[in-house]
Amino acid sequence: MRVIGTAGHVDHGKSTLVEALSGIHPDRLKEEQARQMTIDLGFAWFTLPNGEEVGIVDVPGHRDFIENMLAGVGGIDAALLVIAADEGVMPQTREHLAILDLLQVPAGVIVLSKVDLISDAHWFELLEADVRRITRDTMWREAPIVRVSARTRRGLDELVAALTKVLQHTAPRADLGRPRLPIDRVFTLSGFGTIVTGTLLDGHLQLGDEVQILPPGLRGRIRGLQTHKKKEERALPGARTAVNLAGLAADQVRRGHVLTLPNQYSATRRLDVQVRLLKEATAALKHGSEVKCFLGTCEVMARVRLLGAEELAPAAQGWAQLELREPIVAVRGDRFILRRPSPAETLGGGVVVEAQPKGRYKRFDEKVLQTLTSLAHGSPSEVLLAAALALGAASVKDVVARSRLEAASASQALRELLEREQLIALEEGPLSPESERLVMPNTTWQELRQKAVRTVEAYHESFPLRRGMPRQELKSKLDLPPRLFNAVLHRLSTENRLTLGERWVARSGHSLRFEAREQAMVEALMRKFRQNPYSPPGIKECKAEVGEEIFNALIEMGTLMPVSDEIVFRKEDYDSMLAAIRSALRQKGRITLAEVRDLFQTSRKYAQALLEHLDALGVTQREGDYRTLRS
Repeated sequence: MRVIGTAGHVDHGKSTLVEALSGIHPDRLKEEQARQMTIDLGFAWFTLPNGEEVGIVDVPGHRDFIENMLAGVGGIDAALLVIAADEGVMPQTREHLAILDLLQVPAGVIVLSKVDLISDAHWFELLEADVRRITRDTMWREAPIVRVSARTRRGLDELVAALTKVLQHTAPRADLGRPRLPIDRVFTLSGFGTIVTGTLLDGHLQLGDEVQILPPGLRGRIRGLQTHKKKEERALPGARTAVNLAGLAADQVRRGHVLTLPNQYSATRRLDVQVRLLKEATAALKHGSEVKCFLGTCEVMARVRLLGAEELAPAAQGWAQLELREPIVAVRGDRFILRRPSPAETLGGGVVVEAQPKGRYKRFDEKVLQTLTSLAHGSPSEVLLAAALALGAASVKDVVARSRLEAASASQALRELLEREQLIALEEGPLSPESERLVMPNTTWQELRQKAVRTVEAYHESFPLRRGMPRQELKSKLDLPPRLFNAVLHRLSTENRLTLGERWVARSGHSLRFEAREQAMVEALMRKFRQNPYSPPGIKECKAEVGEEIFNALIEMGTLMPVSDEIVFRKEDYDSMLAAIRSALRQKGRITLAEVRDLFQTSRKYAQALLEHLDALGVTQREGDYRTLRS
């Protein structure tokens, strides 16, 4: 499904031509029909000889309605630039041609209309030479020129043939799995409710889908889909689509909003862009200028922050951030037009290279300018890497979506970046453009890895007698979400940079070592444990003997084993007691607290603490005055 647009000066026969091609008059407003002038967007469709259906967006040619025209040409695949043979090239012809070139509309046909009014063959030669002159420096320099009379139908077959050929060499709209419908019309029908229309981009919609209207974030459901007044179960990319919405009132939606699936896109109030000024612009574009920005079907005021320059001269090209007065939905690769509000004038336009900048840039930062250059002109792998750099850490699917690469290009670029280790996989498993697994640019990973290891090392320096840094404390220091934090720890453990405990993290190779004075204190305490292995010093006495830090270190090292808030055993003594109790239970089947006390020649306090500890671990279970071995 393709969509073409009309362009050209007022009263050059655009709407009449559309009616001749399709049998549908696009002027739907009473005022348009009364004035015989297109004021707002009109829509029609027809079928090419090869069976392909083509939608038509008819735009106004009068200079007073140029901004309505801009709402209609953002999503077209090709255009018909209509020039009346009896008048030739006029001001809006030039402006519409400039707009088509700025929007990089890739294909089109130049239509010399009303040829039935001219009989002088030499006039046509002069007119076509004039057309070639104004298109010489544009994408339309080789566009076919067809002479047509809508009234007599002369040349219509040639026009359709030329349009068919042009569209055959134009790539169809890609299905990136992220549908968005820039809304160009909103209305209601009795018995149906709210209906919105637009050209569907980047994905497909299905009957029953939950949808979201951005920027307001409203949600609804698709109750019906139509393309060219035919009901559809599924609308495909590139199609003129009407969506009947349930759960949304018509006054909640307007032209410029975008219909999409929930959580697919985010609105933005800042865009990184490459701007080109028209050579016909009457003045340079200065840093800080206020302009009107037209993107898709949206119109919004914006302030221009030029990057790397104080002003942009006519015909020049440069980088800028557009700071938007209202949020809009945009993606990398979207084309836009800039107009001066007063006096009204088309200044230029360009392409979005980053739709979600992290913030304001330093205006003369070379690193920023190099990144923008890579995004605008780089290879698929450079574009994918730039998208990853913008996100920091994200799923492969989100990185690919941000890059706006098609699946085949994204898959190849992903392989290249992983092989060159410019992109790091943080989670194990196969990676594809649809993968939810986390990846991170190597440069970002190096910084994060260094920060994590240094943070743990600093903890060891502050607390040399602790086994490691608590995981939650490290997570807080790194300020990472849980999934990313766990993935980072796993990767650092795989790289043998960190050792992971159940609740702690240590530098690989880190071990607890006591200084000579501390070691002497530990030896003195251990003698007391050896003298009375089953009635050892209590926790309070141990801390008084060696201090809390050394005592906690002995526990973390596994030298001591606490069984209650008061009682602690040497680990080797604890193990021997546990083995003896298990052996007794296997022989006798059950054991009392008094028998445990006598077995180890200790007091009731120690025996009770040990048994309650074993109950809590699930080694034993209490049945009245007895303990049995839990199966």
